[in-house]
Formats: sequence, C-alpha cells, structure tokens
Amino acid sequence: MTVTAPWPGQWVADRLGVTLSGMDRPLGADVAHLAGLAVRRNPRRAHLLVSTVLGKHIPADPRLVYSAGRLLGMLAHAALTGGQASAGASGPASGSASGSASGPASVSASVRALAEPFAEPFAAALRGRPGAAAELRRRLDAAPRTPYEAVVVGYAETATALGHCVADTLVQARYLHSTRRTDTGISPYGRFEEEHSHATTHLLLPGTDDLLGDDLPMVLVDDELSTGTTVINTIRALHSVRARRHYVVASLIDLRGPEDVERMNALARETGARVDVVALATGRISVPSQAIEEGGRLVAALSEGHEPVGIPAEAAPVRRVALEWPAGVPSGGRHGFTPAHRARLEAALPRMAGGIAGELRDLKARRVLVLGSEELMYVPLRLALALGDSGAEVRYSSTTRSPVLAVDDPGYAVRTRLAFPAHDVPAGGAGERYAYNVAGGRFDAVVVVVDDVADTPDLTSGLLSRLSREGLPVLLVSIPAHPPEER
Repeated sequence: MTVTAPWPGQWVADRLGVTLSGMDRPLGADVAHLAGLAVRRNPRRAHLLVSTVLGKHIPADPRLVYSAGRLLGMLAHAALTGGQASAGASGPASGSASGSASGPASVSASVRALAEPFAEPFAAALRGRPGAAAELRRRLDAAPRTPYEAVVVGYAETATALGHCVADTLVQARYLHSTRRTDTGISPYGRFEEEHSHATTHLLLPGTDDLLGDDLPMVLVDDELSTGTTVINTIRALHSVRARRHYVVASLIDLRGPEDVERMNALARETGARVDVVALATGRISVPSQAIEEGGRLVAALSEGHEPVGIPAEAAPVRRVALEWPAGVPSGGRHGFTPAHRARLEAALPRMAGGIAGELRDLKARRVLVLGSEELMYVPLRLALALGDSGAEVRYSSTTRSPVLAVDDPGYAVRTRLAFPAHDVPAGGAGERYAYNVAGGRFDAVVVVVDDVADTPDLTSGLLSRLSREGLPVLLVSIPAHPPEER
C-alpha cells in the first residue's frame, strides 16, 4: 500500500504483528490512509483502529472530516436508490433481492463514476496537500443532492457526528444515535451490545414515538467494520421491534473477512430483509493470537509516567462564550434530529461561529482546536467548519472514554494523552476520560464545546484545568442538551 511515511500504525505493526492490507479504493484512499493503529487498555481487543478522518483521537481538518462523512452519505444514497455499491463491499449494481446481503465484489461502474470527481482531492487531502481539503469541500457543496427519506442511526461514541453527516447528505433523513448516557423518563427503544468495546451497552432513546415508527429504510453508520458483530446485534434487536425491508450499513472502512460477510448474509436470510454494506475503502486486518497478551505487556511497561487523573480543584482561567442557540434545536441526535432541526442549525451557524471568532481574535489565536465532548461531536464539527471560513487554522477532535496508550513516536497514532475525570452523568458511573494529541504546543487556543448537562464543577476542575496547565487558553461553549422553548 502507498502511504506517506511514516504510517501511524507501523509501531503497532512492528510490536504486535497487527497488519492492514487494502483492497478496493474508489475514492483513491487505501485503508491505511484512513486509519492508523494504537494499543488500548482492553482485555477483549488490544489494538485500536484510529481514524484519520473521524475527528476523535486525531485532530483533523474539519473540512476533511465533514467531507468524508458526506462521501459516505453519497454511497449510502446509491445503495438506497438501487445503484447500490460501495468502496469494495457491494451487491449487484442493479440491487439485490429481499433476504440477501452484500458481500465483497468489484465496485460497480455507477459508484466509480459517482466517486471520480472527488477521488483526487480526497486522496490529496489525506496526504496533507495544501488546499486539497478546501477543494474537496467545494466540489461536494457544488454537487447536487437528491433528498431521500430514511432513518439514520449512528453509533456512540465515535460515529455520532459521522451519522449526522450521512443524514445531512440524504437531506430528508431523520437521525438518531445510540447513547451511553441514560435519561430519566425515556424508555429505551432498543438495546444492543458492542462486544469488543470498553463500554459495551448501547441504548436508543428516541424522544418521539414517530422517529423510528415506520418502515423507512434504515442506515446504520459506524467508523469501521471489523467483524460486523455490532451491526448484526443491532439489526436483530431493532428488527424484533419493527421489521424493515431494507438496511444499509455505512462505514468508513470495511475489514470483514469472508466468514463475517457470510454471517451478514445469514442475517439477511433470517430477517427476510435486504442488507447492503457501503464503505469508503475495504481491506483486511490480521491480528496474531498473542496480540492481546503482548498489548497488555506494552501497556504495563509504558504507562509509567502518565499523569494520574487526580487534578487540583482550582478553577482554570476560562473565557465563556455565550451563543444564541436556535430555539427548538437539540444539541445532537441523542433523542432525534430532524431535517427541520438541521435547517435551523445551519441558519444559525454563521452567527454563532462569528461570536467565537471574535473571542479568538482577542486572544490572537491563529491555530485553534475545537474540542467536542464524547458523544457531542456534530455541533463542534459544524462550528469548526464555520470558524475555518473565518480565516483561522482550525482542527477538530473530541474527548473520549476510550483508554489508549500514548507513545510519542511518528509511527504511532496517539502521541499524547490528557486524562481527567468524567464531568457528565454517564451510565456505569464516573471514570477517566481522555483528550488525545492535544498537548505539545500544537495550538494557540482550544474551544471546548459541551452541553449543559456536562457543564459541571468537575469540568472546570478536570478537563479545563488540565488544558490550562498545558498553557492553552480555553474558550468554553455550553449549549442546551435539550431543545430550548420556541420563541
């Protein structure tokens, strides 16, 4: 595979023997362009695929992050409308019969043609060529979008914004993401397990009965498919509540092997539904049997010297930025996000970003990180996009509950780690949370975006204090977790 050296997975490949190999890449991006590798503290799976276009562990250009989600949405749209195929995982170009599932096949000519205008700037943006991300975004904004009515479901915590971007592309899609934050008074519509994760249980908590209450096609969005087990668990759980005729699984990368594809085929036969899979790139991952044991040894040997989570309680110097949040708009898709919500948010974004940009100018901050908070990823991404339009050099990422070993090596995906206590009310109780690749003098200021449930004293004494101790001026943006009253 052709990857600009050093590949941010080589360190893990050398020590654990985990390897990625590419297959189809219609958008010019191999799986190794789209992901690096790290080692995590997890007895179920030692390695972590670290996306370069998700804006989670690696601060990324928000134009590239949003464009990757839009490109995935275009492939999902093709699958929904019958010109279905994907970057390397598709059924017949004419569509497949009920009770079938897509498997590895050559990418259809229709999707190749769909991808062609975007492949060159996308691949160039991944390599960091100046101006490529802006050109990619320009081409996507100029491309026509045909509205399609569907239900899009994203997976917490990593794919919450990615699912939003797919829904944006479909225009008329309703959106809901799974959550690990419980809300009193809302009964779960569905519950499913992500068996290899550090936090396994996902809840679906739609705020209205009609959000998922019909037979619209469902698009399930995640950042990577390793085995497809989580998706299979999801479809089984949701299909038992309300049967649907068509599911589309949309992922940045698809690493399933033949046995995994057959399990998806079996699910389609079991449910009688059509199940299509689309991805920006496909490949294979090879994990030696001793990787978990070796990963545990590496974590034990290299974790010394990491700063403990106990942080002094003194308040960090923080400048709050008050936004005039649009009435009736939720903070994201935890309880549902509709096309009407999207339109109101987009109308308000220039004004809200303008207020933040003014504060950044006062700080003389040129290199800016917009930092989301766990599941709250979409609004920070859209604010980061709008801030970039104001002339700042903006990168975007999010905090996470995923415990990852940090290694300061150019061949490793997670170079630095900031640890701090949880500051919202998560299911399963409090614990450590992390911000990766933030330290080290890369930024002049950080814009931290949280919802008001997470805007607590623990936020001030934890994450904000931790950032200030890195010498980073902090702007805090707190938005309503639930839609404010109509005015």
